[in-house]
Amino acid sequence: MAKDTEKDILTAEDAQELAPLYTNVVLALKQVYDPEIPVNIYDLGLIYELNIDKEHKAHIVMTFTAPNCPMADEVLADVKQSVEEVPGIEGCDIELVFEPVWDRSMLSEEARVALGFDDEDEPEQEQGPESFGFDV
Repeated sequence: MAKDTEKDILTAEDAQELAPLYTNVVLALKQVYDPEIPVNIYDLGLIYELNIDKEHKAHIVMTFTAPNCPMADEVLADVKQSVEEVPGIEGCDIELVFEPVWDRSMLSEEARVALGFDDEDEPEQEQGPESFGFDV
């Protein structure tokens, strides 16, 4: 079992080789939008983890703004397709989680600006698309 673990450990050379793939996968994720919110899923903070293994398979841990997202299947399919279209990526698996619970503190600065949020006026732990003023 130790040998399997060792083969999964990335060397410095592996990390250097994979760095451009990470950049391109992030760019691909920024092309995927939750249809209810006019900000991409990456800047919304929905991507909790992104790993690329030695076989160039992407492993993504992500969430949604609310567990009952009506467009979940469509967004997951868009994520998988966008990532798998990145040259050099050999596949993509996605793990959907709801812990930790998503909240507005996970928004990137770009998302905050796009949505017109002022950090000083922001209520803590407000969740879900309705917190953006969108109907669900």
